[in-house]
Amino acid sequence: MKRSIINFIKLIARIVLIVMNDGFICMPVKKGTVIFESFNGKDVSDNPFAIYKQLIKDDPSAKQGCYFSVKPSEYARLSKQYPNIRFVKRFTPGWVQYIARADYWVMNSRMPKWWHKNQQTTFIQTWHGTPLKKLGIDIDNVEIPGSQTAEYHQAFIDESARWDYLIAPNQYSHDIFKSAFGYSGRFLDIGYPRNDILYTENNADDIQTIKQTLFGYQPKQVIMYAPTWRDDDFSEKGKYQFTLPFDLAQFFKNVDSQTILVIRPHYLVKDKIDITDFEKRVKILADVDINQLYLVTDLLITDYSSVMFDFANLKRPMLFYPYDLAHYRDELRGFYFQYDQENLPGPMVSNQTDFYQKLGEYRQTGTFAEYSAGLTQFNRKFCAWENGQASEKVSQLILQGGQINE
Repeated sequence: MKRSIINFIKLIARIVLIVMNDGFICMPVKKGTVIFESFNGKDVSDNPFAIYKQLIKDDPSAKQGCYFSVKPSEYARLSKQYPNIRFVKRFTPGWVQYIARADYWVMNSRMPKWWHKNQQTTFIQTWHGTPLKKLGIDIDNVEIPGSQTAEYHQAFIDESARWDYLIAPNQYSHDIFKSAFGYSGRFLDIGYPRNDILYTENNADDIQTIKQTLFGYQPKQVIMYAPTWRDDDFSEKGKYQFTLPFDLAQFFKNVDSQTILVIRPHYLVKDKIDITDFEKRVKILADVDINQLYLVTDLLITDYSSVMFDFANLKRPMLFYPYDLAHYRDELRGFYFQYDQENLPGPMVSNQTDFYQKLGEYRQTGTFAEYSAGLTQFNRKFCAWENGQASEKVSQLILQGGQINE
């Protein structure tokens, strides 16, 4: 009964907001107003934040019209963390007047299907990663709780029809986004704005500063474990689980004694990881800008996450640990390219014994020499458009009223 009442109240609130919005979107947009949103208002990060910073750098006066749309539950935290950014609480009456008459939306995730956009608003969809796993319409069988496959597909088609621009980080993604989103609009083939920092701040002094900020000292070596999110590992709708696929004691026996392990989990499972007895050597950093983590990382360990494509910009070693490959590939999501040793830019292991062996090899040599050519080839395929200038190009598009020099 209590849940039914809450759901009814939410429905009424949604209807009121929609009615308000439908009135406001009939009015002209307010020129120079830009609404940024990252991961549905959960944070200030990723491509939208990179574009925001570049925009106010290029034109400090533009800051007066820039707002980050954030979840009400995150408003206090983010306001404290970013005191110089203007925030509006997502899906509140005060938010409607900004979102409905914005000149630009800059977002990296989808907006709800039931929310309408002003026809004069320019929607720049940045998205948030190069896809390895099947995406959107290309997923044959959607396993997300509460989602029906046909409805899930249609939602992507309806959403992409609202995008005026879609950023692609490479030709591979450009081609996939067309099919996965059913997108026929204009692409910005410029690389990812969030990756600019990998070119502009990749020097010893910058890295030293980041390490000091994150860890409070200068660890000799940083290894990051960044696994993908597993759609079907949940106890009930909205409650996901996660278990480390290796033993921390064994891990540290096979790496340099001055190594820190950074675990970068999906935000839905960041509180589910047990690091008891290893708190000083393991850092769970789910909310830190991941590009900051890339810059301090010497070795990346991942499985099917798109982090492999971004990290490849740095041309540093990677180790792949797809311990549930058959299930993930054949039953859950499927892949866009052949996920095997021939196509990956580093060694692939599927069990703990081989995993520890490869860690020991890295400890001795600091690299995986036999994969250097593969890493170079991988970089050419997925990072060719990256050059540290993507944010500037989007900033200029906004400042020039929809014109861009590609």
